[in-house]
This record gives sequence, C-alpha cells and structure tokens, in this order.
Amino acid sequence: MGDVLERPRAETAPTTTRPLRILMPSYRSDPYTGGQGVYMRLVTQALADMGHTVHVVSGPPYPHLDPRVKLIKLPSLDLYARPKGFIGLPWPKLEEFRDSIDVREWLLHVSGAFGEPYTFGERLARWMKDHVNDYDVVHDNQTLCWGLLKIRDMGVPVAGTIHHPITMDKRIAIAHADKLTLKLLIRRWYSFLRMQKKVARALNPIIVVSESTKRDVAKDFGLDPNRMITVYHGIDADIYRPYPEIERKTNRLMAVASADVPLKGLIYLIRAYHLLLQKRPDLELLVIGKLREGQTSKLLDQLGIRDKVKFVSGLSSDDIAKLYAEATIAIAPSVYEGFGFPPGEAMACGVPVIVTDGGALPEVVGDAGIVVPKQNPQALADAIAALLDDPARRDALGAAGRQRIHDQFLWSRTAQNVTQVYLKAIDANRRPQNARS
Repeated sequence: MGDVLERPRAETAPTTTRPLRILMPSYRSDPYTGGQGVYMRLVTQALADMGHTVHVVSGPPYPHLDPRVKLIKLPSLDLYARPKGFIGLPWPKLEEFRDSIDVREWLLHVSGAFGEPYTFGERLARWMKDHVNDYDVVHDNQTLCWGLLKIRDMGVPVAGTIHHPITMDKRIAIAHADKLTLKLLIRRWYSFLRMQKKVARALNPIIVVSESTKRDVAKDFGLDPNRMITVYHGIDADIYRPYPEIERKTNRLMAVASADVPLKGLIYLIRAYHLLLQKRPDLELLVIGKLREGQTSKLLDQLGIRDKVKFVSGLSSDDIAKLYAEATIAIAPSVYEGFGFPPGEAMACGVPVIVTDGGALPEVVGDAGIVVPKQNPQALADAIAALLDDPARRDALGAAGRQRIHDQFLWSRTAQNVTQVYLKAIDANRRPQNARS
C-alpha cells in the first residue's frame, strides 16, 4: 500500500533549504461551489504560513484566498453562470468567443458534456509556456486535464490531488435518475471522466485525501495504490469552535448538504426526520443549503413537511459555526464522501455527530461519532432518537470530536505533509526520464 502521511518523517523525507514556488491549478474554485474550493482556500493559506510562495490559477467562479496567495485568472465563457436563452441554453455574443478553446467549450456544453476541465487545461498549458521557470512544482486540484501532461512535458514537476473519484458521483446520479433520457444525459455530462482516468494514470505522485478514496481510485481509475499518498484534509479549528455563550438547543438537528445532489443523501435524512416527527413533533431540522424544485422538494411535499424543514444559504463560516453552537446533533447522511468537511467542522465545534458509512466518513469521525449504514432512514432515525435521549453521551461525543480534530485534522499538518509530497515530485523530476516510474 502507499504511504499515509499523517506527520512528516524526518528520517526518510526529502528536505529543502528554501521555500518552494507552488502553482495550484483549479478549473473552478469558489468555496460555495463545493469542498474543492474550501480546500483551495485553506491549504494555500497553510502553505503560505510555512513560508512558501503560492499562486493559484483558476477559471471562474474564482476562489477566496489569503492575501498572501496570488490569484491568476484564466477566464472561460462561464456558461453555467449565464441566463438561459429561448431553447434553454446560454447564448454568448459572437464577440465573446476569443479563440478556438472558447468555441470548443461552447460546443461541448451544447452537446451535453461538461467541458470545463478540458478547456481549462488547454488555457493553462498555453499560459504556462511563458512561466515554466517561475515554479518549482505544480499541484493540481482534481482538474486531471490533458494540459497537466503538457506542463509535465515542459519539465515542471506535477502532483495531483484526487478528493474522490467522480465515477462515484456519476454512478449515484444515474441510480437516482427516474427517466432513461435523464440517465443518458448524465452519462454524457460525465464524459470528461475518460480524460481524468488517463491523466491520473500518467501522473506520479497522486495525493488522495483518505484511505477510502485510495481504494476507490485504485478500483475505478485503475491506479496502483503504491503511487498514491494519503494526506488528510484539515479543519479550520479557529473558526469552527465552541461558543459557550450560545445556548445549545435540545431538539435541533443540523446538516450541511446540497438538496438535490444524490451523493449527499439528504433525502434519507428527510425520511428519517419524518419518522422521528411521529413521536417528537417539536423536533427541528436545519439544513445549510438551498432548496430548489426537484426530488427533495417533491419528497417534502409528499411527506407534508416542507414547512418543518428550514433551509438557509449564503452564510459565512462564522455564521455556520454559531449555528452549530445551537445544534443538538449534526448529521452527515451522505451516500459517499471522499473526506467530509461538514462532520469535521461540527466536531471542531463540539457538536456530537452521526454519519453514514459512505466513503471516508468513518475515517473522519473514528470513535468520536456514531456511524450508521448509508441509505437507511430507519437506522438513521434510531441513532438520532437514542442520542436525543442521552445527554451525557452527547456531551462525551462532542468533547471527543473536538479533541480528535485538534489531534489529527489541522491544516498545519496537511500543509507539512503536502510539502513532503512536493519534494518527492521534485526529486523524481530530477532523475533521467527513463528512470522514472
């Protein structure tokens, strides 16, 4: 198996006598678009704390970064942010097409494919031609695009991070689609996976964020586990912390989940909540996320509880931490997670957590939380009911969870471990081409 980097190993790790110049590509990086944006903001901040020079090159929506981290913008057509035209497609003006890459992005989009990773990579490789000597290493944030191989062939060491194999998203989305036409559209949208698999097999080293992700990447992408290095994400325990002055409720469940992303499993929590309401009519469910018309809203209407579940969005991290201070139990009902920021953040706030066995969630909570089978509303409801009836256990789990985050999941540790991977990549790049694995 590959290394699990939980702390630097001074006796075996490569060393450096100077700060590194790091370029981190990410095709879309706004933290509100998902965990990859959160990762980009916090890992670059921790690397800057170590004294490294860090630049992020990104397409829109752009990341929120520490002032010490330079943002290089590679504009795209940003088709997902445009209003739709008369046949349901965004229509850029002719003068907005700057080059053939823009044309390809448009054609991929109208054909139903998600072309952003590919076209971002082409822009990145073109930009990199004038900046080859500016960086010691390139650290890709799961773009896994052809452009990375072009950069590697320019002589720049490249390491890649895989948060989880997107094959999981595809598989779960197809399973939840209720029409054949929708299943076919999903298959087309995920066609970029062919590129990602081939690029991942060509990069060495590959960083994965959990042992669960390592196993799934080996299976779905065909990667040798010995080429993958596990570096766990961190949790921002300065922001996500207890607020003793805020009174904790005794009847509020809280979850952070996208309403209509099947991977996040919110429908199973809603079904469990409906079961609990039969005997606990005053029980509250607060979801950090936006409710749109779709499967989740239909389920709420079918169960007659649309007015019972409260959805809130557009909150800052501080706002979410204060809501955690009021929560009785935090729940991560995901079908699959490559890591799982929300339960980690809840644990850092001292909230007892219940998670499913989907992906890496059991790795994050360890023995400081309760794990139930995924996609099982009854098991989830039973675990919630038992914890609601046991205040002493809630207190014990809350304290244990916060301690676990401070012991194992801080960004300072993540940055140290990622730096060791960079040094391995740089060292490997110095060898003759025929000696590389």
